[in-house]
Amino acid sequence: MPNLIMEYTNTVEEQVNVQGLLEDLHRVAIDSGLFDVTSIKSRALRCHHWLIGEDEDDSDFIHITFELLDGRTEEQKRELSRGLMVVLAEQASHIKSLTINIRDMDRSCFQKVVN
Repeated sequence: MPNLIMEYTNTVEEQVNVQGLLEDLHRVAIDSGLFDVTSIKSRALRCHHWLIGEDEDDSDFIHITFELLDGRTEEQKRELSRGLMVVLAEQASHIKSLTINIRDMDRSCFQKVVN
């Protein structure tokens, strides 16, 4: 059930192979061994409008939100975050802001339908 959501400013596409980066980040999730491979979902969302401090849309960013069902240890989540950041920094070090947030989802509230 993990979801990797990569948000990025539209200027990033001029500097980074977004599809390649998404595939490499997805591979980190697969290789972590923390998830059923068939349940990992990754997507990239291009931002057309954003503000950062007083720079308005003059600064670029890539932000990754990684949502997973609760139950992983803090160390497992830290290692996942580190692995994602290694790939992100390797491919996008020239982007002004690179951030990752690992977020637990409450199992008791999660719903899923597979057809």
